[in-house]
Amino acid sequence: MVTCRRINGRITSTRGFETEYPFAPHFLNINGHLLHYLDEGEGPPVVMVHGNPTWSFYFRRLTTRLSKKFRTLVPDHIGCGFSDKPGPDVYDYTLASRVADLDTFLARTVPEGKLNLIVHDWGGMIGLAWALDHLDRIDRLVITNTSGFFLPKTKRFPWILWIIKYMDWVAVPAVLGLNLFSKGALYLGACTRLSCRVKKGLTAPYNSWKNRIATLKFVQDIPLDPADPAWEVVARVDQQLHRLDPNQILLLWGAKDFVFDTCFLDEFLTRLTGAQSHVFEDAGHYLFEDKPEETAEQIHRFLVS
Repeated sequence: MVTCRRINGRITSTRGFETEYPFAPHFLNINGHLLHYLDEGEGPPVVMVHGNPTWSFYFRRLTTRLSKKFRTLVPDHIGCGFSDKPGPDVYDYTLASRVADLDTFLARTVPEGKLNLIVHDWGGMIGLAWALDHLDRIDRLVITNTSGFFLPKTKRFPWILWIIKYMDWVAVPAVLGLNLFSKGALYLGACTRLSCRVKKGLTAPYNSWKNRIATLKFVQDIPLDPADPAWEVVARVDQQLHRLDPNQILLLWGAKDFVFDTCFLDEFLTRLTGAQSHVFEDAGHYLFEDKPEETAEQIHRFLVS
């Protein structure tokens, strides 16, 4: 199996996890940056939006399952996966930019008609912001371990994330230098013991100081104050979440998530009364790593119903 490919002058390598990620690469140029994505199968489109510090690899088993009946599209955000990783002086690593990138991506790959969205982590806020601007294009929406609102009143912002957001003298060497955010998530994110291949796959794109910029900027962009750049986008999603149709929504949750615990699920269910939901008591933030078969079956059943 080929584990190293040259695409548009750049190299993407799956060495060490090629059996876990046997997909052909695709690229789009968005404002001068190459965005990598998967495009597998034929049928109604299903778009999966990842968070931090994952990439399209996180959706690999769901892609394999759903691509038998659906066209599955899985983009890597700029700075993540096999997409370009420009410096912050060149690319604006903000929520608004992420939403705009997703809009451009969908305008070029699925320019019209209904589509299904599956979102996770900060990909939830990105996907929900896009969905609220395109309600007529949403067929089904699967929401997993994420947020669509400001921090619930019963929750406090995790101190580890606070340090990364505000204390550069700690965050820069820890996240960019030692890759502790991506590596730490391997142990905090899943309840099951991940194989060496899976650990390699989840962390492979973040293999240098330069290539870890997105993992830092995602956290630093979390809005805690109205002056933060992402505040306006989150406020809009928070205020308009009720416009989503609960009959189009499935909420799947890993109860042992160290950040997006069931308080977030309860908030979604309060705002989206009637939405389908299922809690996996022995799963964590990396729900699709802990429960790949069970989640794929529930999502497939929901999409074809």
